[in-house]
Amino acid sequence: MYSITLRELIEEFQLEVVSDTENLDDIIISTSDINRSGLQLAGYLEYFGTDRIQIIGKGETAYMSEMSSEERYKRLDDFFKCGFPCMVVARGLEIFPEMIDVSKKYSIPIIRTEDITSRFLSGLIRYMNVQLAPRTTKHGVLVEVYGEGILILGDSGVGKSETALEIVKRGHRLVADDVVEIRKVSDKTLVGTAPDIIRHFIEIRGIGILDVKNLYGVGSVKVTENINLVINLEFWDNNKNYDRLGLVDEYTDILGMMVPALNIPVRPGRNLAVIVEVAAMNNRQKKMGYNAAKVLNERVMGEINRDAQSKGEEMPWR
Repeated sequence: MYSITLRELIEEFQLEVVSDTENLDDIIISTSDINRSGLQLAGYLEYFGTDRIQIIGKGETAYMSEMSSEERYKRLDDFFKCGFPCMVVARGLEIFPEMIDVSKKYSIPIIRTEDITSRFLSGLIRYMNVQLAPRTTKHGVLVEVYGEGILILGDSGVGKSETALEIVKRGHRLVADDVVEIRKVSDKTLVGTAPDIIRHFIEIRGIGILDVKNLYGVGSVKVTENINLVINLEFWDNNKNYDRLGLVDEYTDILGMMVPALNIPVRPGRNLAVIVEVAAMNNRQKKMGYNAAKVLNERVMGEINRDAQSKGEEMPWR
């Protein structure tokens, strides 16, 4: 289970701490679910997730403004008594003195944003989904080619980094070399990035460490990229039969998601960068509904059927 501290969240969104506490580093947030606090302020506290960040906006503030000070304090006291990480007040709205008193009583921070409620809520959920997503690490290279995120895997020395460097020279972008951190941010999306310490660096045997951003410019690198295709590079084995048609789709399991995969044999004379480019374009075509291998197979089968029919017409005894 992954988590972040409340202080990290405040620094990320540059939030104002209104009711300060000394335990911002100790408050741990481990869920991306966010709660609009309308029902709780109305007194309904059943089915209430106490591990969620609470947000109030203009509607909730207007509702509380119609209460007397005593009633407002009681509603807020019952609410804050349940316990939750923090209360976020959107739109830069004024905060009731009763809320500040109750927050100090239960040591629950109140923070404020100038952003409108819906926009802040959607941005917070996106951020939390990434920060709390299941993750794994792969030894490989991640590049962006024609808008496709290509994860290149293979044994050490097979040529992953050299292929990535040639891909960058051809106008595409490097995301990560050697270590790729992969997060499952949704049921359909895997996002890869590089560890901060080695971001934008690449290792080439015989040369050493290269800074791709400084060598080729900021347009040659990218911080994150979705993973759309996995290419496994392997040394050529003369005793192995490699797929020459591509009729059967193969997949690799990453964090429970099945990602399209290709096994590419490596031997001298093969231009791996061009092969990766073509694989990226072909993968895009498949997602758009066009599969060249299946089209060719249909043409061949159609020709065979026509030949069989014509031979049958020439043999009346059948």
